[in-house]
This record gives sequence, structure tokens and C-alpha cells, in this order.
Amino acid sequence: MERFYCAKPALVALLSVIGVIGLEWVPLQKTAQAADAEVPEVLIIATGGTIAGVQDDPNDPSRYRAGSLSAAEILASVPELEKYARVNTLQFSNIPSTEIQPSDWVRLSTLITRLLREQDNLAGVVITHGTDRLEETAFFLHLTVGSPKPVVMVGAQRPATGTGADGPANLLAAVKTAVSPLSGDRGVLVVMDERILSAREVRKDYPRVGGFQTGRIGLVGGEGPEYLYSPTRPHTHRSEFIIDDELELVDVPLVFSYSGGLGNYFPKSTAGLVITTTNTTCDERLALQVLARAGTAVVTAFPTGQSIRKLRPTEATAPKRARESCARLAGDPRWEGEWIPPIPAQMLTPQKARILLMLALTKTQEREALAELFSRY
Repeated sequence: MERFYCAKPALVALLSVIGVIGLEWVPLQKTAQAADAEVPEVLIIATGGTIAGVQDDPNDPSRYRAGSLSAAEILASVPELEKYARVNTLQFSNIPSTEIQPSDWVRLSTLITRLLREQDNLAGVVITHGTDRLEETAFFLHLTVGSPKPVVMVGAQRPATGTGADGPANLLAAVKTAVSPLSGDRGVLVVMDERILSAREVRKDYPRVGGFQTGRIGLVGGEGPEYLYSPTRPHTHRSEFIIDDELELVDVPLVFSYSGGLGNYFPKSTAGLVITTTNTTCDERLALQVLARAGTAVVTAFPTGQSIRKLRPTEATAPKRARESCARLAGDPRWEGEWIPPIPAQMLTPQKARILLMLALTKTQEREALAELFSRY
């Protein structure tokens, strides 16, 4: 059973929500200073990850158990939080982020939307999360949470009990960000190493402290966040992907293009497919055509998400150009028929292109409509 740790009696109104999603109330100890202070209220939702990890071998930082400490235990290591917020915690899960499933994204998003809409006293939400899949959960929430209030994701690259643990400082910066009025209506944010990053652009560049650099839109100083940029594409309450608990996401495989690839490993029957590539081989191109003509929505994504691809070559000239560039396959019958160019991912990493396609396919299977969604989001 999930547990909900509450530090404020006024949140008893959440009992209606608790009855629906099966959470358990557990009192959380708090100081009189925190109870009496005129500070905003923030909810910390814990999902597990390294920020809740316990190091087994003191001489080997790589040996630790992610998702071992509870939300209350994580908070106990950051007493400074009471200066900035009245903190409530909810233990959503306690697992490595690699174990988080798309169904968990749906549950988490609908829960956050419900709480932010029903609890006027909440200034914002902070989610502690493993870093391996943090960018994926963040982007799903960025597209689906139906509230302009701040939603901030945070993690750690070192376990909570390890030497030089970065989780406490990251969590403090995340809470400062979540309670700031400046953070509203900026979509879902990721706070790591005093950087504020947009969920649409954020990427784990390397598995060390400081490994989240891409997508910075602001910084967290001693007094709170300072912003340099704001997202311009639709997000959160501005998105058309506001969801409910009943949503069943379409399964979308993610595959790689590589030298010598024949495309014979592409799934034969799927509503959507994302292929990670700088360019496809001739054999892969033909295999993708077979899928597209059968109704599969094919999306191409640059490995780092840093390329804007146009729909080229045009449908009228594509078969001729393809035959010219793939002379050894010129007689292949798969060239015949309508040419259907793949949909470009438009500056999204392959993982995020997959998430957008999963959501888009719940609305339409029409290729031009899907391409339009990718151009806007």
C-alpha cells in the first residue's frame, strides 16, 4: 500500500482522494517553527531512485540500493526546508526509475492534477525520482499535468548515505523553486545542481554530479530561482493531452538505425514506431515504407534530439531519389506504391518522441494530424 505523510491538519480534505487511490495517512513529525511560520506549502511525492538510495559498500559508491529510504527519511536530512516551506510527503513508490512503467506515468500525472486543482493551499509539487528515467517521466508530466502551478522533479547522482551525497542540496533547491511565484506556468521543471531545466529539453548527459546540463532555463540561488527563459510550446494546462485514470497508452517501440541495418528487426505490427537515426540505410528505408503503408506511424528522431528534420524528399520525388541513392535495390518491388515520408521528431530526443507519439495516437492515427502535433509540441 502507498503511504501519504501529512504535516498539516487542513489537508484532511484529501481524504476523498485517498479513498479513491488507496493511500494511507501517516503523521509526519514537524517542529513548532515549521508549523507557525508563514511559508508556502509544498507536497513532495517520492518515487524512489538514487536520491533514496543506501550505499552498501562504503568504499564503492557504485554499489548501492536505489529506492531504500522513505520520503520522511529523505526529508530528515534537509532540516533547512522548514525555512522555505511547510512540507507534506507522499510515498508514491520506492523503486529504481528503470522500473517505472507508462501506467505509473498516468497514475502520477492524474494524481498531481487532482491535488493541485483541489488543494488551493498547495504552492507546488516536488517529485523525487531516479535520474535514469527522470527525463521521460518529466516530459510525460510536462504534456499532461492540468495545472499552471509549479511541478518540479529532482534526483541525485550519489546515494543518500554515500560520501558527498548531492540529494539534500538538490532537494532544497527544488523546494525553493516549487514555492516561488516565478515558477508558475513554465511547464514541468527539473532541478539538479542548482540548474533549472525545462522538461522538454532536459537530458541526462552523463552519470555523474553535474550530468544534467541540457535545457537550462534558470538557476537557483540562495534566495530562490532566477529565470532566463520560458518554454514557448504547449505544456501542462495549455496542452491538449489532459488525461484521466482510464487512459491506456499505445505501445510504441523504439529502435535504432545502424550501419548494415536491414530493418528486419522492426516490429511487423504496431500502431507507431520511433527510429533513432541520423539517416537510414536503404534496406531500413524500404522496411519503414512497408510499415508506413500498412498504417504504422513512423517517427524519426536524431540521437541527441538536436536536429530539426523537414518532411523531405517530397512525396512526389521520393521514390525516384531513393532508387537513385540505393541503386543496388532499384528493382525491389517495395519501391512501388505510395511513398510515405516519416514524421520528424522536431528537436525531441528519441525517448521523448516516443512519449509524444504514445499520447498523440490516443487522439488520432491520421498521419498529417500526427505530424502537426509534432510540429507544435
